[in-house]
Amino acid sequence: ECIYTKHLCLDGRQIHLEIYDPCSQGKLSLADELHWADGFVIVYDISDRASFASAKALLYRIRESHIAGCKKMVEPSIFLVGNKQDLCHMREVGWDEGQKLAIDNKCQFCELSAAEHYQEVVAMFTRVLRNITSNFKVKEKRRPSGSKSMAKLINNVFGKRRKSV
Repeated sequence: ECIYTKHLCLDGRQIHLEIYDPCSQGKLSLADELHWADGFVIVYDISDRASFASAKALLYRIRESHIAGCKKMVEPSIFLVGNKQDLCHMREVGWDEGQKLAIDNKCQFCELSAAEHYQEVVAMFTRVLRNITSNFKVKEKRRPSGSKSMAKLINNVFGKRRKSV
């Protein structure tokens, strides 16, 4: 399958993680996934310009889907990752290009080498999860604006007349 599940504890909070990897199946339709995902990690190969172009197109699709749908209160966390940093001698995509793409699409950016430094991958996923869980905290803190709070607001503004000084 292309969905991996994991239960873990991060900062004292239990997390049920589902990771969908469309590349393992060779398909990149993502029609349904764009709506239920809380975060995206988009990986390109720094030694392959075509993979960077695919990452750019995918970022565009995610942003367009979010703007069109607007079903979520909080935008999904998106991380753009340049992989194969160990192949710098074959680099086709500059670090500054990746950074600019990330800034233009309001997402996080890093370069790493999954083959040589698995700790960098762990650190990147930890950042992703912390970013997503902080978005949940923002969502939980928001109060729904109900009729009672609107009535209270109207009463405060138009209710009792004040005595003139």
